[in-house]
Amino acid sequence: MSDLRDPLPLAQALIRCPSITPDEAGAIAVVEEALNRLGFTCHRLRFAGGDGPPVRNLFARLGEGEPDLAFAGHTDVVPPGDPAAWSADPFAGEVRDGVLYGRGAVDMKGAIACFVAACARVLDGRKPRGSISVLITGDEEGPSVNGTRRILGWLAERKLALGACVVGEPTNPVAIGEMIKIGRRGSLNGRLEVTGVQGHTAYPDQADNPVSRLVAMLARLDGTPLDAGTEHFEPSRLVLTSIDVGNAATNVIPATARASFNIRFNDTHSCSSLERWLRARLDEVGGTYALEVECGGEAFVTLPGPLVELLASVIEQRQHIVPELSTSGGTSDARFIKDACPVVEFGLSSATIHSVDERVAVADLEALTGIYAALLESYVRAA
Repeated sequence: MSDLRDPLPLAQALIRCPSITPDEAGAIAVVEEALNRLGFTCHRLRFAGGDGPPVRNLFARLGEGEPDLAFAGHTDVVPPGDPAAWSADPFAGEVRDGVLYGRGAVDMKGAIACFVAACARVLDGRKPRGSISVLITGDEEGPSVNGTRRILGWLAERKLALGACVVGEPTNPVAIGEMIKIGRRGSLNGRLEVTGVQGHTAYPDQADNPVSRLVAMLARLDGTPLDAGTEHFEPSRLVLTSIDVGNAATNVIPATARASFNIRFNDTHSCSSLERWLRARLDEVGGTYALEVECGGEAFVTLPGPLVELLASVIEQRQHIVPELSTSGGTSDARFIKDACPVVEFGLSSATIHSVDERVAVADLEALTGIYAALLESYVRAA
């Protein structure tokens, strides 16, 4: 990594760290070394506890005061699956015909390398006007307990504020510049258990069949539109993911029946308002049931303003594309950062995310580096 202005060597070095959540595998140290060379003050942060494994993280800052532009990313990756199914070693960082192959190439070691390279190009030995912050976690693909959320708590304790943040998640469907994520839908997981009275199928009046009531409850949930969508979000959706009775006998009415579901919701709702809605619908059917809900994150949106408009302008100038402002997709660590500062997501193409032969064109790494550099130059002009 002799020249940090080139994102490819750093991306390769990161891919060669098999950092499957929560194993950091040296990836944090690779980022730290690069940022140290650029003059950043780095803090390695190891957090443990809660319902997640111990996680190594990194916070780095160059300069001080406002304006502050932060970049957030994660070095952890999902497992590669069967390595034999890949056309290249998933942790070799091989370049073939102008394409970089490897787990994490787009999600999101490539974007981390692009941001570091952008800093190297813009700074070139100079100091920023204001500050540049970098938040790197090893816990985004896992439970997200001891990662970004804990970094933000550490910053708050030290009264260190973030001005605005770009998360380097792969946002573009195909071409660099197609899409900026300005928010995300919320996510709620529900587990429903209905309790009845076991009995013989020949004498159903002597039993209380929980399967019938579970079916009626699910019909009340699955058949009811939650909303019609909002200005920045598509309609909220409840999706059934499992129905389980676990009954191998054909002549026994079981004592319990279970189901699971997920709700991806817009800014019309919150996890607490949805739980109230769920219980009201279930109570209409009646009977004994237990409902457990887990909030994966609330819906949020960063309304068009200085950060969104500047990034969109840079993309249009460099890529000749007017990016779509979207809230589609799953969740990311932006759901935590939005409580600290305005946040958007912009990175590489999501076409091969989590797939066999995850890959990125070297030209796309260069394009993203150029966009990040132009954004930095406009936001915290080096002097």
